[in-house]
Amino acid sequence: MKKTGERSSSDGARTPGVPGSSKKGRRKQRHRKRQGGDAKNASLHRAEAGHSAGIAEEAGSSRPEGAKRQRKARRAKPNRAERRALLNQKLHAPVVNIDPGGTSVEVIQPAPAPKEEVKTHVSTQARQSGPAEQHSPRPSQGYRSRENDANRRRHPADMRGDGTHRFSSRHRHQATGSQELYAALDLGTNNCRLLIARPEQRGFRVVDAYSKIVRLGEGVGRNRKLSDDAISRAIEALQVCQQKISERGVQRARLIATEACRAAENGEEFVSRAKKEAGLELEIVSQETEARLAVAGCVSLVDPEADGVLLFDIGGGSSEIVWLDLRNRYGARGYALTRFVRTWTSLPLGVVNLAESHGGVHVTPDVFEAMVGDVSQRLENFPLGNELSRAIERGNVHMLGTSGTVTTLAGVHLGLKRYDRRRVDGAWMEQEDVSAMINQLLNMSYQERVENPCIGEDRADLVLAGCAILEGIRRRWPCQRLRVADRGLREGILMEMMAADKVWSNSNHKRRRTPRKEYNR
Repeated sequence: MKKTGERSSSDGARTPGVPGSSKKGRRKQRHRKRQGGDAKNASLHRAEAGHSAGIAEEAGSSRPEGAKRQRKARRAKPNRAERRALLNQKLHAPVVNIDPGGTSVEVIQPAPAPKEEVKTHVSTQARQSGPAEQHSPRPSQGYRSRENDANRRRHPADMRGDGTHRFSSRHRHQATGSQELYAALDLGTNNCRLLIARPEQRGFRVVDAYSKIVRLGEGVGRNRKLSDDAISRAIEALQVCQQKISERGVQRARLIATEACRAAENGEEFVSRAKKEAGLELEIVSQETEARLAVAGCVSLVDPEADGVLLFDIGGGSSEIVWLDLRNRYGARGYALTRFVRTWTSLPLGVVNLAESHGGVHVTPDVFEAMVGDVSQRLENFPLGNELSRAIERGNVHMLGTSGTVTTLAGVHLGLKRYDRRRVDGAWMEQEDVSAMINQLLNMSYQERVENPCIGEDRADLVLAGCAILEGIRRRWPCQRLRVADRGLREGILMEMMAADKVWSNSNHKRRRTPRKEYNR
């Protein structure tokens, strides 16, 4: 007896209440419907193409049974990088230099086109309906037209009050790419230094550099005036710097003068003369600014595990000493360490005026001890000096020196036959090594110091005065380790300008386009 609701299906399958609804039967029914639908769709398509209906019915589906319908492949479009490369090839073709003898071929690839030009060019092509015409890209931030530069509003000479300058368009014609170039000039008591750089990820790349010993502060300690010979040497060096700034197309610069111009009675007169004859407007900075810039330029060499750093900058007319208290830095590094300055001081003693007072050519041990005594006397009034001594006694504080004195000691210690900045910058010296190098220089004659490749004639009469300043600092705060920095105010100026412009806020290093002051000569 059959159960209620059970029926026999035509293919023999039995499912309660549903005729022919077994799994196998349902699959067959779906397959037959799919075949009928495919044949109907195929006949309709062929009828539209001009084929007869009879042929279409006979042909049926061209796809094998059970095969899925394939999606039509899309046309591959070039991505953004490929479009930029194609446009760069179109706008800036490479230059091929063939040797006259036919032995070598040099292909000079041009600089990549700015992203703004690529976007402008692509959008222009998209709006064209007929044949493409060659249109010159709209000038971007890196390539400004003369009309835009002429109509730009000129800003006051000191809008921000930070001493930076923004150069006009006539100094930008040779700038490559859309990134701006920055320049930092440090005119000290002994040296005139220039550094031109371009921002990069978490730092900058040096494009050009210049350094010349001018001894601007020669005789200032006795006469309180800059001599005519020293002014002539300095202006000659500044003219070279001005030429480099103009040729490189620098857009942002800060040009500072330090202790020699601060102490001289005719310092302001020299600044006016430098602007007139060299075309550069110098800024006489304070001692506090000089100390801050020294910290900003050297913080990348701070030991990540240190609880404190005693940083010093031995200059020609003054020496800055800074205590960085890093016990609560909580992972801060790089430029952020400039916030941890606990105290600082500036001694009115440098290698130039100290050598003039005691003599720098023939230095006996007694003369050297007299120079060290002058330094030690000045250090007695260092603020928080006793607290710094207790921090050093705990053993996790190291020295960080930036000056020609410490780089000379490091070069002699490494036995370099020629000064190599790559080996000196960042080198570590133990306390015993520093003492040994000072004694070695003290036992040298003046001629031996001249012949040493890491000293030379320009520093032979100044290096022992710098060693006396270093020895006075070491006796007051005996740290076990000293790290050498072949960097200083110039690097600090560049770091501060780039940080203010937020060039590291994104991966492309695009500056925030805020009004800056124009450097208009």
